[in-house]
Amino acid sequence: MARRVRRYGDVGLLVETATSAEALALCAWLGASGRGVRARPGLRSVLVEPDEGSALPDLAGLGRNLAVAEVDERGAPEGRLVEIAVRYDGEDLPAVAERLGLEVAEVVARHAAPTYTVACLGFSRGFPYLDGLDPLLRLPRRDTPRARVPAGSVAIAAEQAGIYPQTSPGGWHLLGRTDAPLFDPGREPPALLAPGDRVRFVGVTPAGRP
Repeated sequence: MARRVRRYGDVGLLVETATSAEALALCAWLGASGRGVRARPGLRSVLVEPDEGSALPDLAGLGRNLAVAEVDERGAPEGRLVEIAVRYDGEDLPAVAERLGLEVAEVVARHAAPTYTVACLGFSRGFPYLDGLDPLLRLPRRDTPRARVPAGSVAIAAEQAGIYPQTSPGGWHLLGRTDAPLFDPGREPPALLAPGDRVRFVGVTPAGRP
């Protein structure tokens, strides 16, 4: 089945994919193609724009190619493995366990068990959308978003896990906190994680507890 491809501004294309894994694989396919474009993955989408200094591509022809290009979701280069230490003392953890009919300890164990893949960065600077959440932990976003979610909050919503790099509004369910610096404007690159990286959460004892 052909992908939907739309014009994005005057020089870009937005490609809709069935999965985030397909989006990452399509980015890898474009990177290896030598077409003089850069590709940035989103949630089940890819934004394609000319590389700086490259000639403008034939957008119509490129769009036709992208619509039918055969890519292997397993063919995207494997990113770094990054371990994130988490204190599982989030404000929503007891309520999440109750809604799911699980013990708090099982929610923590199921959240920490997978190796997640960074599908893309978005929402705020350095915020990773993480694929791989245990299906038993899937919940819709909160009915009422919080006006202030603390930086470092580790959270879940729908089919994904995420980490808030900065204090911001948000509607995800908060399971814990991390001190990992997700975004540092003085660092190169500023974001700790990149699309395609793999993430493991490692539970640590909250301060002040035995």
